[in-house]
Amino acid sequence: MTKQLALIALGLVAAAPAHALTEASVERIDAETLVVRWTAKRPVDVLVSEAPDAAARAATLASAADGDGEHRLGVPAGQRRYVLLRERGTGKTLRVAERLLPLEAGSNFRDIGGYQGAGGKHVRWGLIYRSGGQPLLTAADQAQIARLRLANLVDLRSAEERRLAPTRIEQVRYNAVGYSMAALMPAGGVAAVRNGSAIYRGFPTLLAPHLRLVFDRVLNERGALAYNCSAGQDRTGFVTAMILSALGVPRATIMADYQLSTQLRRPQFEMPRLDPAVVANDPVARMFAGYQTPQAAAPTPLVEADGTPFLAGAFAEIEARYGTVEAYLEREAGLTPARRKALQAAYLE
Repeated sequence: MTKQLALIALGLVAAAPAHALTEASVERIDAETLVVRWTAKRPVDVLVSEAPDAAARAATLASAADGDGEHRLGVPAGQRRYVLLRERGTGKTLRVAERLLPLEAGSNFRDIGGYQGAGGKHVRWGLIYRSGGQPLLTAADQAQIARLRLANLVDLRSAEERRLAPTRIEQVRYNAVGYSMAALMPAGGVAAVRNGSAIYRGFPTLLAPHLRLVFDRVLNERGALAYNCSAGQDRTGFVTAMILSALGVPRATIMADYQLSTQLRRPQFEMPRLDPAVVANDPVARMFAGYQTPQAAAPTPLVEADGTPFLAGAFAEIEARYGTVEAYLEREAGLTPARRKALQAAYLE
């Protein structure tokens, strides 16, 4: 993983003048230790809070006038901390957090906060989470997710997937749009899916009702939201791309976030081991059982042979049919310019 991609994976990359904070990341090195790293010309105060939106006065000072660009932070296992870096002399602040939730039996569950969006502001941490399926979460995982205070979970999976692997996230409003796995397949079926981005060209139509639901929830209800598919990379990657696009995040950053799934997935926790009797009589179960073999289980890069991200197929389809992502979101997801402005006001800081 390149340094730039690692920073995107762990925290954020922020454009800033040469004198100011320019980069920051949070990395977990063991169950109870985080390392905060940053690049700045001046010393910074390192402030820590349990709340993702805590002001500096409400945070705890962990290190004052720190000039070495690194601070180790103890945190109880399974708990989340948000770090506010405040530059001495300028007062500039930059918030950063651990991107991936360190679940025992979860896959690809991560915060999409921290990315730079419209007006040079950054996506707020602790409000929008993307994930793979959650059928095998442990009690400790459930407790960790409960601390996120999710108000809604939007399940992007087909009816068959939801039946085979129901979520173990509890006491959160559950939202889904019914469709069959057959609707997901492009011409050519599973072979076409494995050959590249053909499936992504169908996402703007297939997932439009889900996007309408997601934007309705984030604009009209208080509390954090999570959404998932089975792997947390394809349908979830498309929905994430649309949310980040609406928030003004650059396309290159969106593509880099999309590619993180290859490193952050743990496929063994995305679908329970399937009963051979079920597999014998269920074509969808048979397809997923095929992914559970050692040869097929390892995540592979989400790119065509020439390096083009599969997600580019969805963007190409949108731009061919609607001209712009903004026009697509307004027409198919109900995200008018006024609602997009409200979204940015609520989810950028």
